[in-house]
Amino acid sequence: MRFPFVFLIAASGLLQGCVAPVVAAGVGTGMVMSSADRRSAGTMLEDDTIESKAQTRIEEKYKDSAHANVIAFNRFALITGTVSGETAKMDIERIVGSIPNVKGIANELVVGSASANGTHGTDSRITGNVKLRFAKSPVFKADHIKVVTENSVVYLMGLVTHAEADAASDIASTTAGVSKVVRVFEYID
Repeated sequence: MRFPFVFLIAASGLLQGCVAPVVAAGVGTGMVMSSADRRSAGTMLEDDTIESKAQTRIEEKYKDSAHANVIAFNRFALITGTVSGETAKMDIERIVGSIPNVKGIANELVVGSASANGTHGTDSRITGNVKLRFAKSPVFKADHIKVVTENSVVYLMGLVTHAEADAASDIASTTAGVSKVVRVFEYID
């Protein structure tokens, strides 16, 4: 692992819990300022810039042959989606790594065929349900953790304590429809 302060831990999700579906709107539409966010305003702006530059560069090279999403949190980039081969997967990681201020990358691209069109609505519903359950947690503030869902896999990012990470992972893994939880956290304790 390149960066010891970031841990990637995949845990199998448990398909428990039942929460009314909620569709999360506005995900990925730009920077949202939050007084509870542990990142500085400058870091949030850099994260937004990393995402924008990465998406543009990837789409220029892989317009029709890859489905890749880049989410940045505290200058750490998470890449999700599907690509046709291992070469494209590694090239996309190099593209993202060449962007100024990227301090680490979690390349979670899957080699295979693109996911079915119907999964986007399901993924949005899962993200909304996880965020709704996070809002009810007494252990952490929901604003401290970014939730990304791709193909029913929930990725959790943020600046958190180990206790917050464990609580968030437990909540996400017991949310209906979640097949797996991947932790992409930077720990502050």
